[in-house]
Amino acid sequence: MSTTPSLFRPVAPPQVIEGAFTQDQHRRMLDVVRREGPWSLILAQHFQSPDEVIATTSGMVPEGFTPTWDMFLSPVFRGYFAKASTVLHPEIEDCFFNKTFLDLVRAYWQADYATPENMLFNIQGPTEGTRSPHLDATRYRGISMHNSPVWLMNTMTKTGLFEPWRAKKAQVIAWYYKGKVGGGFTCWPDGPQAAPRQIEAPMWGRAVVVENEMMFHTAQSNGPAALRHPAGLTIDSLMEADPTAPGGWRITTGGTVVQQIPEEEFRFLIHWGADIYTDYAELKLALDHTDDLTHEQVFDTIVADLRKRGETFDVPSDPLTDQRFIGLLTRVYDPGQPALFPPEPEEALAA
Repeated sequence: MSTTPSLFRPVAPPQVIEGAFTQDQHRRMLDVVRREGPWSLILAQHFQSPDEVIATTSGMVPEGFTPTWDMFLSPVFRGYFAKASTVLHPEIEDCFFNKTFLDLVRAYWQADYATPENMLFNIQGPTEGTRSPHLDATRYRGISMHNSPVWLMNTMTKTGLFEPWRAKKAQVIAWYYKGKVGGGFTCWPDGPQAAPRQIEAPMWGRAVVVENEMMFHTAQSNGPAALRHPAGLTIDSLMEADPTAPGGWRITTGGTVVQQIPEEEFRFLIHWGADIYTDYAELKLALDHTDDLTHEQVFDTIVADLRKRGETFDVPSDPLTDQRFIGLLTRVYDPGQPALFPPEPEEALAA
């Protein structure tokens, strides 16, 4: 594999900040989440098959083995506050068009320009931390979430073949979690084969400035271990405010409640993302679309590289969804699992 672990390093180390949002901002965002639910699983929103999940994370399955959704199901649900630089809920406009965050990410990149691009949230109750860290969707000029699946963008990053087109991105990620077990953030800022760094709880308004497209990362386990795998969870499960318990939440499958989550075990992640432009020339190149990639260019480049490596395969008629081809790309380009993981949180130590 040509991809080296050194490729996967953010432009700067993660920077921790406190009090990312005011109490009033936090309340208004949470009100939106409660009012506008229910919310579907992250997996259901971004992936059409388990093979795409594998291509997006790190690690592989044995050849000939067919992965299933059950291998990846985790009770983490997602929604959006803003998309395509547009706030979806006017009452939180100040949270998205956030000058403090813009100043932070410009300084992080030492860049002249930054534009708020999206703002999403993850909600969950007790959840097992994953042993398959991932990269966030990496946008390229011409290739983005608006026209491409997540697995393709992350595979493009893993190949190292498209660096001249890679868009600069930065995030401010904040957490609100009252639980006493875990709930932190694990990342590998020095590459997946180096030692990890962990941002530990308490996570009430704590945030980190990062470039998650180039840094493997994952959530730490949180909540009582006995509650992390709700029976009845499926790819179609939903999470919403629990009308029977003030401050509580619940997970449903087909209209049946499969888990009730008390307020103290609710973990709320807010992910604010910006486009970064080093200077005006880079901004103009992006806005003019004079150097955009197309899907045809991307797959022609990847196929040529695979042939150069001596791989034997048939080019699929629809490479965006062909599971066998996706599996081939994972085998060739995936950099492998991080070498070191921090210990999981222990309930006894948190009591």
